[in-house]
This record gives sequence, structure tokens and C-alpha cells, in this order.
Amino acid sequence: MRQSHTSDGVTVSDPPVDDAELVARSWHEPELFAGIFHRYFEEIHRYVARRLGTDAADDIAAETFLAAFRRRRRFDPAKGAVRSWLYGIATNLVGLHRRAEGRRLRALARVPAERAAHDHQDRVAARVSAGEVSGDLAKALARLPPGDRDVLLLVALAGLSYDEVAAALGLKNGTVASRLNRARKKLRAALGGVDPMLTTEESTA
Repeated sequence: MRQSHTSDGVTVSDPPVDDAELVARSWHEPELFAGIFHRYFEEIHRYVARRLGTDAADDIAAETFLAAFRRRRRFDPAKGAVRSWLYGIATNLVGLHRRAEGRRLRALARVPAERAAHDHQDRVAARVSAGEVSGDLAKALARLPPGDRDVLLLVALAGLSYDEVAAALGLKNGTVASRLNRARKKLRAALGGVDPMLTTEESTA
């Protein structure tokens, strides 16, 4: 946020620049892209870390913003927000490490879960969203088709809406819904009928 001074010495702060405008302005003032980095690096890093581990996240999160900076002239706000765009880049980079993710999930599958797979629905949902993936849940995630897993984890780990996932992955909303529904069914079957994406509100409805 920039600051200016009136004639009487009062400091006036300019309103914060929105993401899309910041990206556009960075075409001619590249240093402004640092604002996007500072706004979103932490959450992108957290998302990648939950999928591939902290060590890989350090490199992939940094690579996400480097790629975004290089492609900033191609960002189209009509296709979605900057945040979704960044998650799309990060997810594509995670896709280059499918084997590493599979190995990590298989290793987690050998770790006993803190709670049994038949725990109350919202607890299982919390395990996914908090990255507490082990046992049967990790095994089931490893068996999902990559596209279905991407959609599921963008919703569960990043908290993206259907619209945001569609923008991130370049999909139609209906495709996002069908992939998420298919992933939920497979995980539900693997977890003994418990829906891993069920929220507390849904479970009490």
C-alpha cells in the first residue's frame, strides 16, 4: 500500500490494489509482482507441502511464482482470479511429481491412523483438510486417478470452490462436480461408508 502526504502533513494511504490490477501493472513495473508473491506464497506452499512434503514444497512453491511471473502477460481475469491461476500452476507442477506423491501416500498408508476409518464423518473430513492423511485414507487417495485427486485436494486442502477449481484446472464446472463426486464415492467405499468430504453441517442436517 502506497502512502502520500497532504499539504497539512496528514498521511493518506492509497486503497490496496486488487490482484488482477497488480498483475497487469507488473507488465511494465515487474517489481510489483512481489505483491502477489507476498499475498499468496504461504498458502501455495502449505498446499504443496500437504501433497508432497515440506522439502518439495520449498522448490515447487518458488517455481510456481517464477512461472506465474513469466506468464503474467497471459493472465486473463475473465477466466478466473489470480489465486485460482496460481493454484492451477502449482497443481500442474505437482503433476510432474506424481511418482513422488504416490510414494508419499503409500508411505503414509503404512502409518496407523490416529482414529479408525469409521470415525465420525466430520473428523475424517478434518483429517483430509488438515493434511492428517494416513492408513486407509492415504491408500485410497493414492489409488485415485490423478485428475480426480487434484480436484478433491484443491477442495479439501486449498478450500477452493467449484468455480475456483474449474478456473484453476481449465475445466467446466460440471467436470469438477463429476470428478469430485467420483473421488468421494471411491474414498467413501475405502473408508467403510464414511464420506471424507462431509462437513459438520451436512452430518447434522
